[in-house]
Parts: sequence; C-alpha cells; structure tokens
Amino acid sequence: MKIGILGSGNVGGTLGARWRQHGHEVVFGVRNPSDPKAQNLAKELNAKMDTAADASAFGDVVVLAVPWPVAEDAIRSAGNLAGKILLDCTNPVTKWPEVEIGAELSGAEQVARWAAGASVVKIFNTTGYLNMANPKYGNEVVTMFYVGDDASAKKAAAQLATDLGFEPLDAGPLVNSKYLEMLAGFWGTLAFGQKLGLEIGFRLLRR
Repeated sequence: MKIGILGSGNVGGTLGARWRQHGHEVVFGVRNPSDPKAQNLAKELNAKMDTAADASAFGDVVVLAVPWPVAEDAIRSAGNLAGKILLDCTNPVTKWPEVEIGAELSGAEQVARWAAGASVVKIFNTTGYLNMANPKYGNEVVTMFYVGDDASAKKAAAQLATDLGFEPLDAGPLVNSKYLEMLAGFWGTLAFGQKLGLEIGFRLLRR
C-alpha cells in the first residue's frame, strides 16, 4: 500500500519503519520537511519527508499520528481527505493518561468531522510504540482493536495491523471509539501511573 503518515514521532516513526519492512511505500508528512531531525529519520528509514498535504495526496491510506492538541491543524494541513482511508491513532488527551471524551463526540468522531469525506478507522491507539515495534509476548501477541463505519477501510486497517504482527479485532462502528480511547487511558494508567512500563499489552482471550 501507499501510506502517508502525518507525524514522525515515536508512533508515526515506528509504524512507518515496520511497514517499510513489509514492502509498503511510506511518505511522512511533517511541519518542516527540511528539519535536520526529520531528515535524519528519512535517511534511517529510507523514506521521504514531505509536507502533510503531499504525504496525504500520496497515500491511499493516511495515518494520523500526532499529539492530540495539534490533530486538527494536521488534518487541515493535509488538505482534501475525501475518499481516503484515515487511520486515527490519536487519543484526546492534553495530560497523559487523562483521556478527555466529550459528552457528544469521541476523539475519533471529532477527527471524522474535521476530515470530511474520509473513511476513518480508529486503530493503534490502545498500546504503546514499543508494542508496534514488537507485539509478541512469548507465544501470544497483542490484540489490536479497531472500529469504523466503512468495511473496506476496516479491512485495510486490519491488514496493516496483521503486517505488524498484531491480532486485529473488529470492535464495531466508529461510535465505539470512545471505548478504545478509555482503554488507551487505562493502558497509560497501568504503564505510567502503576509504573508497569511500556512493554505491556492487552490480549482478548476466547474459549
């Protein structure tokens, strides 16, 4: 797939690196493509750094992997996202891990309003970047929950999660993203508040 990633931090950079290993084409969209830090990452990953608009135009799939306070600006900078698959990896937090879910809309539903016409899938928000680098724990793997309203977009998201080694699990329509965002807050509470560290993950068990 052609993937445009908005953001090149821990989450965006790790996702991009892993997808490159699986043969996907990746372009990062950043505020300043000529920034030395961005250029160093581009060399490290053998990937291109570009503007948000160019990265979004390139990608059949666009990945929103920026801090929540700048998510709206990133989407606006991306330009017209109509017809694109938009993977929302963000969580509505200003002070991690305190997730702020509004009475009317979850973070993902707000993203869908900002990115009019895009097929939004909430995914990669319920775990840390170290699990994106390696989701395996012995013989088990981390479950990657995802939600969305478009079947083809969810299929693409599930495949990208599988490529990383996760077990993808469809958790329903986009309105259920509020539960994934609360789960992300719980993961953060365990990782940071309870000092369990970043290498923990959720696994759905079945009988």
